[in-house]
Amino acid sequence: MKNPNIKIQNTEILSDNWYQLNKVTFDYQKKDNSWITQKREVYDRGNGAAILLYNTHFKTVVLTKQFRLPTYLNGNESGMMIEVCAGLLDQDNPEQCIIRETEEETGYRISKVKRIMETYMSPGAVTEILYLFTGEYDASMKVSEGGGVEHEEENIEVIEMPFEVAYAMIESGELKDAKTIMLLQYAKINSLL
Repeated sequence: MKNPNIKIQNTEILSDNWYQLNKVTFDYQKKDNSWITQKREVYDRGNGAAILLYNTHFKTVVLTKQFRLPTYLNGNESGMMIEVCAGLLDQDNPEQCIIRETEEETGYRISKVKRIMETYMSPGAVTEILYLFTGEYDASMKVSEGGGVEHEEENIEVIEMPFEVAYAMIESGELKDAKTIMLLQYAKINSLL
């Protein structure tokens, strides 16, 4: 059910180069019942999914490393980010998406995933819902080197490391990606490894 205290007046496309940036004008009813008009820029890039791949026998996780321009522009000197495998939903559901992305990015063909939660990662400006998953992997599931797909111009390094090393990277500051931190903390809290 839509919120009766919000009335969208106008949506103007500011940019449609990669994804869509809109300027939305809306009326908002405050607690004192008065109405105010606000304008906000909203970035719509679709929804996504992310997964923490873990191996209970060896107590390892699979992460990725790739260049992220926005972080480079805001203080990350190398621009490189260590993250869990993730991708945008195309025409598929979150489970299908993350299974496809896992094989493309990491080279592991998994068939079973567990949905953990869904979250808005930057609700003040981005519409994206991110669906978070965990999934077990082992060496028998490795079908390729991974690294992403060429037509998407991905250049992804696949990293397998002990879970405790990855978890310690949160405190050391080597790991700054929110979805990755959330999934590693979920694994720790729920004793997955």
